[in-house]
Amino acid sequence: MIELTTPITDDDINKLKAGDVIAISGQILTARDQAHKRILEEGAPCDIKGAVLFHAGPIIQEGEDENDGETKYVMVAVGPTTSMRMNPYESDVLDMGAKIIIGKGGMDDSVREALIRNNAVYVVATGGCAALYVDKVNEIKGVSWLDLGMPEAIWDLDVVSFGPLIVAMDAQGNSLYD
Repeated sequence: MIELTTPITDDDINKLKAGDVIAISGQILTARDQAHKRILEEGAPCDIKGAVLFHAGPIIQEGEDENDGETKYVMVAVGPTTSMRMNPYESDVLDMGAKIIIGKGGMDDSVREALIRNNAVYVVATGGCAALYVDKVNEIKGVSWLDLGMPEAIWDLDVVSFGPLIVAMDAQGNSLYD
């Protein structure tokens, strides 16, 4: 398994090819279709250069911090959602600097071209493993656009060895879906 740490660099991407198994430590941002749409309309609420974007709608429990009374969030489960819903937006988001997209089910040729153009990769997470993946989330560092609803908001996650993830589409245009 190849271990990567965010932010992801071109050197990191250059080492990856379709079929490689990776794990990621550092920052991962969840982003589904409504978040992608808003990123293109308003700009990203955080820097996405070198970012890892995860097509996921996590289950979050909201509570209150017993020390200071502030709202706190606990992730109950986080698994991949179907990536093809992001096809209309993903190329433009990749052009903004994202380096790794995590999802399931593959993406279209416009995304493949954007991966090549931007030296980025699409990796798949195994569906049905939300309990496994949540154990790799060290902390929820923040949330943006909660007005979209918990599954559609962008959750800023600190993760440790998040994976296993399989490189399904690499920066050279190779795809496991071919």
